[in-house]
Amino acid sequence: MIEHRCGWACRTQEERDYHDLEWGVPLHDDRRLFEFLVLEGAQAGLSWATILKKRDHYRAAFDGFDPQTIAAYDEAKIQQLMQNPGIVRNRRKIEAAVANARAFLAVQEQFGAFDAYQWRFVDGKPIQNAWRDYREAPAQTKDSQAMSKDLKQRGFLFVGPTICYAHMQAVGMVNDHVVDCFRWGALGGVRED
Repeated sequence: MIEHRCGWACRTQEERDYHDLEWGVPLHDDRRLFEFLVLEGAQAGLSWATILKKRDHYRAAFDGFDPQTIAAYDEAKIQQLMQNPGIVRNRRKIEAAVANARAFLAVQEQFGAFDAYQWRFVDGKPIQNAWRDYREAPAQTKDSQAMSKDLKQRGFLFVGPTICYAHMQAVGMVNDHVVDCFRWGALGGVRED
């Protein structure tokens, strides 16, 4: 039987795998949450498919997304990253990853885990949406606006409300799979009709 999936995830095998195995699955691992935060920021102005293709290069270039290591990056390391064709070579985005690692560590220190901090914006459980078409999903919400504002106040960069909403979708803070997608019900969607 062929499973129906969200329309955005049908072009490449990478997109299908990401959609089927990761997108929208509630994530509570701090390092992976940091990875998604960096990758969502890198995506700004680009397609997610571009970032998916570069994901393994990012993991290698950014030391497995270890925030402690990235927080210590200096100008020489930033210059080295600027020469890496496997990642998006945008200085502001690279510098944002370093700044975000430092801010991330501060949040971990204050809250015990970034997970505890981040999931407060949805009261600790995924928001269950029921879209018929993936284009119905908003670009941002009051929750992503609140998260963006708070992150910015803590020194994070490239965390506007649209980026935050994409992050929330990716890490399962919201279930934005369409109702006829096989992942929607698996991730908690319930039909009311």
